[in-house]
Amino acid sequence: MSDPAILAALTSVATFIVAAGSPGPATLAVAATSMARGRAGGIALGLGLAFGLAVWGLVAALGFATLVARNVQALTVLKLLGAAYLFYLAWKSGQSALRRETGDAVRVATDLSRGQLFRRGLTLNLANPKAVLAWVAALALGGGGEQAVSSLVVGFCAALGFALYLGYATIFSVAPVMAAYARLRRGFEAAFAAFFAAAGLRLLFWRAAE
Repeated sequence: MSDPAILAALTSVATFIVAAGSPGPATLAVAATSMARGRAGGIALGLGLAFGLAVWGLVAALGFATLVARNVQALTVLKLLGAAYLFYLAWKSGQSALRRETGDAVRVATDLSRGQLFRRGLTLNLANPKAVLAWVAALALGGGGEQAVSSLVVGFCAALGFALYLGYATIFSVAPVMAAYARLRRGFEAAFAAFFAAAGLRLLFWRAAE
């Protein structure tokens, strides 16, 4: 790999780190799941999120993401799906916040299998139009590069994304944090509901030029 290709790859990776590691609905979902379900639950969700990123990364590496990014109708559909899913997560968190009974709270917190958590993470990133544009920007800032280099960058970034989510899952599943969540569950869930709803509204009124 030539020096310019290495520099292009590093630029793409750096751009991806900023996009994937920044606080947002995905990282909040990992934190919320880890506090309620422990590290294993957070990892399952994080794996789904990382897989969703990898799918869009592969699409971007093949050049199709640029076509999607330029298609207003496609971005609008993704935007509506993403906003709807964030509103769904807000509704689920709101339901949990309204439950007073400890037994009910525990049941609700553990009613999703790891497979369901994986699919939740996958859906969250697949229905996010910003994920498409983030990949387009990352690969474009890297100068486009050769197909092999782009594919290598996508694979590395997908693994890095999972490592980031794994870090969030580990941090938020430590005993003191989980104990605090257990004591203040309703407050946490109300905050999660408000955040997901706000993120849904923001995405609903988001424009690709932003």
